[in-house]
Amino acid sequence: MVGLDTNVLVRYLTGDEPSQFAKAADLIERRIHSGEPGFISIVAVVEMVWVLQRAYRISNQGIAAAIERLLQAEAIVVESEQEVLTAMIALKEGSGSFADALIGALGDKAGCSHTFTFDRDAAHLPAFRLL
Repeated sequence: MVGLDTNVLVRYLTGDEPSQFAKAADLIERRIHSGEPGFISIVAVVEMVWVLQRAYRISNQGIAAAIERLLQAEAIVVESEQEVLTAMIALKEGSGSFADALIGALGDKAGCSHTFTFDRDAAHLPAFRLL
């Protein structure tokens, strides 16, 4: 297994830097495979979403589609895949931010009855309770 850093994912998804895009595409589309998959950590996923939102101003729908594409790739292993999927759905449906939904989903996975927050927007997600 080989790890994929946020900048490789961003270059692959945006194609904004042609030489780096070519290298990222070659790695993701040709060099990684089921025998040696690519690994995306939960930190890289969250950082990728933040960069796509802030720096590239990509819509939530566009980001959700990018995450879905990564989750469906056979040769890519995403850490906490089910929780990333849950957060992606929340983002896609507009029911919360990706990071908040992921925090809630990871708390659920860990056995938390709920997650306390001061964030009124996050408190609308089922896993959260306003403190």
